[in-house]
Amino acid sequence: MSLGLLCPGQGDQTPAMLGLLRGCDAARPALAAFTKVTGCDPFTLSAEDMEVNVVAQPLVCAFQLAVWAAVARALPHVGALAGYSVGELAAYGCAGALAPEDVIALARRRAELMDAAFAGGGVMVALRGLGHAAISALCVRHGAEIAIVNGFDRFVVGGDNASVAAVETEALARGAKTTRLSIHIPSHTSLMRPAVVPFMVALEQVEWRRPCAPVIAGTNGAPIFTPARAREVLSEQLATTVEWSACLDGLRERGCAVLLELGPGAGLARMARDRFPDLPARSVAEFQSLEGAVSWVAKALPE
Repeated sequence: MSLGLLCPGQGDQTPAMLGLLRGCDAARPALAAFTKVTGCDPFTLSAEDMEVNVVAQPLVCAFQLAVWAAVARALPHVGALAGYSVGELAAYGCAGALAPEDVIALARRRAELMDAAFAGGGVMVALRGLGHAAISALCVRHGAEIAIVNGFDRFVVGGDNASVAAVETEALARGAKTTRLSIHIPSHTSLMRPAVVPFMVALEQVEWRRPCAPVIAGTNGAPIFTPARAREVLSEQLATTVEWSACLDGLRERGCAVLLELGPGAGLARMARDRFPDLPARSVAEFQSLEGAVSWVAKALPE
């Protein structure tokens, strides 16, 4: 029985999240790497700054690396990690496969390539309350795509503005709940295909090490043990549906008895609890301090 780590993607980043890291010496190297790569001080960024892809993606990764650096020594063995969208890149940093500065630089390059892949502007919307067949039919009819599968009736749809708006309108009429995401590119859809090969090139230009624990592949929920396969999955997922529900299944299959989300936000922990009500899952964002999160893990993990 072991600990599983959850690394979220962009969407929940806010200036307030950095309060957990103020005065934390162990967190400073990752935050300094963010400043070196982006030229930005994370503590002076506005909420609007944090929605810009080339800031948001490296910031989310830097935050998770900083949190992990602060708590890793106090936590038990990690059995597996899973990352949601750009969080999958951060997961490899937390697993020791990539240096923090390389993770942050790759996240920035990822954002640049995704921004350039589809100049027409895009949107993503979360839908809840309809099944896979119904959502697929709506996407086919209106020219959108399923970007993320979060559960049997939870999906994220992406595409150009008009296509996604049409899906959203019809889904609402059918009784679904919808939430527009603060992400302005159609991630994990075929519109991102031009970014795949250039990002693979970027991944091949940095030094990789074997991860200390397997990272669950976002595209199918399978454990990844080698740098070569990691590079393939990280590049392909830009234009491929993320099967997050399969990732949660993969963590359970690897024997993870407690899940800790590194933040920002607590969405992944909530989805884990919904899928597996008997599986303890919390985010650092749910605690007033990192020490509180560490203490909870110690109490929740079976002897």
